[in-house]
Amino acid sequence: MSDPELDVVEFLLTATAYNDDRELEPDDLPPTYRTVFWSDGRIERPLSATATTAADATGVERPWDAISGLMFTDRDDFSGDIEFTDADMAEEWFLDRADEDRIRDNPTLAAAYGDEFGVDYEQAHELNRPARADRAWIDSLLDEYFDDEEEEEMLDLVDIRAPEEVEMTMDDLVLTEDQEGEIHKIVKAIEHRDYLAQIGLREIGKLLFVGPPGTGKTSVARALARELDLPFVEVKLSMITSQYLGETAKNVEKSFEVARRLSPCIFFMDEFDFVAKTRSSDEHAAIKRAVNTLLKSIDDISLIDDDVLLIGATNHPDQLDAAAWRRFDEIVNFPKPDRTMRSDILRVVTREMEIDDFDPETLAEMTEGLTGSDLRLVLREAVLSALTEERTTLTQQDLEDAVADFEERDNLKNLDMIDGDADALVAGGGISGSDEEETAADGHGHDHDHDHADD
Repeated sequence: MSDPELDVVEFLLTATAYNDDRELEPDDLPPTYRTVFWSDGRIERPLSATATTAADATGVERPWDAISGLMFTDRDDFSGDIEFTDADMAEEWFLDRADEDRIRDNPTLAAAYGDEFGVDYEQAHELNRPARADRAWIDSLLDEYFDDEEEEEMLDLVDIRAPEEVEMTMDDLVLTEDQEGEIHKIVKAIEHRDYLAQIGLREIGKLLFVGPPGTGKTSVARALARELDLPFVEVKLSMITSQYLGETAKNVEKSFEVARRLSPCIFFMDEFDFVAKTRSSDEHAAIKRAVNTLLKSIDDISLIDDDVLLIGATNHPDQLDAAAWRRFDEIVNFPKPDRTMRSDILRVVTREMEIDDFDPETLAEMTEGLTGSDLRLVLREAVLSALTEERTTLTQQDLEDAVADFEERDNLKNLDMIDGDADALVAGGGISGSDEEETAADGHGHDHDHDHADD
């Protein structure tokens, strides 16, 4: 449970300790503290603890009110600064009330008081999310690199997310054994990059995710970014044909350069089958040059040398040629979930719901051929139907009815419609584009700003 008084004193004590110890760096500040101190891409001493910074960093709405009754605190009414009138008393007060977990979560205080709590500073530092994962740090690098209007347009080519902006975690996903194995291997490769470089193993860290829409390719890539505290740089390869962005080959090079500038990071290339479509078609020569540039850029980037984990994703592996396949050292298959996986997905996605007589095995039996994305849509419809009856507790029958409704609408989409009949029927169906939602393999199913049709 949060203790406003203790939280604010910890913030003030952290600012004081950080100002006094010049060997400490931004990675030693808790992420919520760093957020309020970033300025022009850096955190400079001395840190200034004010009512505003204290409120933003701790979540305590009125921080001065929380600590004004303590004998060792004071506030400058003009500047808003909050400070200790007796640092030794403040320190003693805090240490009497703090516990091991609080110190471990704050490397700055672990450096100062870790011995008293049996907390190792190095361990606390390692566990703390690094500053390079902060949105403020990412934005500062982008502002520095894209310093004129023409270059700013290049940012339209990529979607960049800080790890903190990825809502799903690996624990929210239901994976096959093969997927878990490949992810475990790549995590180990990232942890031991220096060793791999030492033994000359540099052709590693380029993955291709293959599978139908809605099976979790994008979700896994994003969750991996959060798990590893890495910025996530995503590009949809069809975007290189956008005319207003200028020369397409230059755009491809620029997107790879963004990834290098933000390294270590994950660089996710969606719609990789676009490469094959372009190479085998009569597209404009400029587009073909862009694709050749893309393939060369993939060859030139490296997890070992550039700290960039490259992940491609495609819904149509059958359209890729040998030139595309050989760019990747690992192929990870994302099949439609089998009955056991569907049952697991249903358990994960519904864990925050109240459902009477919930029987995921029966639902899994009924949903043969559905993807994780489809299952999420089924659950969404069940929830909305219950809400129309002013109910927040669902029943097993609600879910089974939603499965039947989903299958009926899905069948309508697959019919060969004539003239205007298609529009009328789809409008009545209520959920166009059901296979274009974010995968339901994630337990929350709520990556609201997702905008990709084929993950």
